[in-house]
Amino acid sequence: MNIFSFKKIVVYLFIVSTSLSISTANAQVIFDSSKTNQYQLVAEQIVSSALNEQKGYEYLKNLCRLGPRLSGSRNSLMAINWSKNKLKELGCDSVWLQPVMVPHWERGTTELAGIINSKKFNGVSLHISALGGSVGTPPEGIAANVIEIKSFDDLKQNKESVRGKIVFFSSAFNQSYTNTFKGYSESVQKRVYGAIEAAKYGAIGVVIRSVTTKYDTVPHTGTVQYVDSLIKIPAVALGNVDADFLSLALQEDPDLKLNLILDCKTLPDAKSFNVIGEIKGSEYPDKIIVVGGHIDSWDVGEGAHDDGAGCIQSIEVLDLFRRLNIQPKRTIRCVLFINEENGSLGSKEYSRFAENSEEYHLAAIESDRGGFTPRGFTIDTKSEGVLARVKSWLPVLQKAGIDWIRKGGSGPDIRRIKNTKALFGYVPDNQRYFDLHHSANDVYEEVHPRELELGSAAMAILAYLLSEEGLE
Repeated sequence: MNIFSFKKIVVYLFIVSTSLSISTANAQVIFDSSKTNQYQLVAEQIVSSALNEQKGYEYLKNLCRLGPRLSGSRNSLMAINWSKNKLKELGCDSVWLQPVMVPHWERGTTELAGIINSKKFNGVSLHISALGGSVGTPPEGIAANVIEIKSFDDLKQNKESVRGKIVFFSSAFNQSYTNTFKGYSESVQKRVYGAIEAAKYGAIGVVIRSVTTKYDTVPHTGTVQYVDSLIKIPAVALGNVDADFLSLALQEDPDLKLNLILDCKTLPDAKSFNVIGEIKGSEYPDKIIVVGGHIDSWDVGEGAHDDGAGCIQSIEVLDLFRRLNIQPKRTIRCVLFINEENGSLGSKEYSRFAENSEEYHLAAIESDRGGFTPRGFTIDTKSEGVLARVKSWLPVLQKAGIDWIRKGGSGPDIRRIKNTKALFGYVPDNQRYFDLHHSANDVYEEVHPRELELGSAAMAILAYLLSEEGLE
């Protein structure tokens, strides 16, 4: 090793040492050593209780066995009633239902897609799922040639060839990102707006490749939007295997037709409810810390990860406080929002209530990314001081496997709550989430008890620290 290399190494080590010192200083807990010991002990008790007793995992099984919970459905009301009774059973100080009017769409019993007008592929059936809110077809269905489209730009360039056809959006989920939510945000546009864009140019139906990371025949549903100024056309999803088959079939026989039959329909809005339960704060009962998820799910599968896991984790935060005889200084409130999947009306109703209440919403934590292994929390706050304060709690949160706290968005339901000091999004590992999301794959058996329970513990520890330390 020459002297120049040696000097470079010395300089490098100095920089690394300085960076580590700064990082360590930033991570030091702001509260004093006696509180640190107390908080570490409570965090260990929370994690131990969650992992040893696994009560949340049992609660999740009971919720999932009620079936899917789409807003307006009988199942959703059963889940709301079950949740209300569970919160009462756990000894919450207050439990109540908050009325909300929600959309009521029903899938029906018929979803058929078959290839016709083709010597080679005639009679081949495809596995489909109507997109949520889709209009149905006449009893005999609709039949038309199919035009394969990659993007909205591609659609515009081929607009003269679209009229009277079924548009097939065939582009796949981008698997190259380590954060699968980035791939989802890019791909989901065709699902949400595909029917609008295709109707502009006279299409009579839309088929999309499902927005999923899993290669199978299972289609993934989700909301499709319409506008009153355009004809509403039926919209369905295909799993990846069937999407690839249709693409290859079109290459061999561009003149084939697809026959779609759907009997889904939209009914008048229905009365539903947010479910709310709380443990009153001993010192600051009017300062509220919300923990929550959405109680509705799509009408396929059991809504286990999306968002049964988030609801159960929120319920179990209160349960852990009660089981361990932890009396919060500030009120911990569990809110199970209705209608996140197709309207967010539960979120809007609660935000109106929070804005007009004499209570002060200090913070809110949302779990809506599945029940996988904990990774971190994102925090939406305008205050750098609050961010630094919360980051200083990381050594305590690490007891539940939380590795980081970063600025970022919170969650689709709590983001509307105004004038809080901070909104938190619970972030588990996301590699498998879109294998399951909005599909028949999303069942209780796909949730691992230890992963789910560590998420409950992480949220409970954060709620505890917020209650003890505040953010003022």
